[in-house]
Amino acid sequence: MAAETAAIVVDWGTTSFRATLIDDDGNEMENIETPQGISKLNKGDYEVVLMTALAPWLSTHGALPIAALGMITSRNGWIEVPYVACPAGPAELAAGSLRKSLSNGSDLVFLPGLTDPSRRPFPDVMRGEEIQVAGHGLADDATIIIPGTHSKWTKVKAGRIDSFQTFVTGEIFALLLNNSFIARGATQPTVDDPEAYLRGLEEAKSSAAMLSLLFSARTGGLVGRLTADQLRSYVHGMVIGQEFRQAREVGWYSEGDEATIVGNDGLNDLYVIAATVFDLKITLGADDVLIRGALDVMRRSLS
Repeated sequence: MAAETAAIVVDWGTTSFRATLIDDDGNEMENIETPQGISKLNKGDYEVVLMTALAPWLSTHGALPIAALGMITSRNGWIEVPYVACPAGPAELAAGSLRKSLSNGSDLVFLPGLTDPSRRPFPDVMRGEEIQVAGHGLADDATIIIPGTHSKWTKVKAGRIDSFQTFVTGEIFALLLNNSFIARGATQPTVDDPEAYLRGLEEAKSSAAMLSLLFSARTGGLVGRLTADQLRSYVHGMVIGQEFRQAREVGWYSEGDEATIVGNDGLNDLYVIAATVFDLKITLGADDVLIRGALDVMRRSLS
């Protein structure tokens, strides 16, 4: 017997809207993606945009529970859902969720983000990544890395997310590439240059002087040691390498330890290479951890 449609998961960020139709077994049936992120909408637009995007599914399947996560639950989104403090697992995240009834009878559940109040100088926060970690599973103590614009390193302990730390690696890389004199002249090759990326990683591993090291991208080009096609990968290697170096220095891992990478950001392969350089053994999580986590938290919230 074919599984029946069970729910919808909406990942609504700053620049995009993504929705996934899920069956009873947790399998993806259909996907929708539009550029209607929250930065492009007014406060009163959210429900209309949501119902319009989901109309084909709702007209076919009727009222369905909908989990909403990401920046849609932030201060700048539809409804601000307060952060849940670490340590926390699916039960605590469900307790912190907010619920709204839609005009067609669907239950819309806004999932909360997570805060680590132990971080200094100010508490750290995330929205969405905690759902990925929960979807990966919290049964075993582990270090879990979620690459992205703001990479997250998380510690799972005793069945809950115990702590986490953000590294703004992707944002720094974009700023250097697009808005700095250092990487001026870099081209946008269709594929990364593995040799240049590895060189950037090795330089980051051997130098703690990040602000000085970055200038080598400029001088390497001037003296003909880096081509325009290599600059992008070299800079990328330096900033990701600094993330791994700093994570090690503040105690996230020691050489020879194990960690898991979850998510499907497109950066996973680069992070695996970086982990190899820094002697960190990596296991890759499943691609569907966001869906698993969102369904788990939503079902607990509605039970």
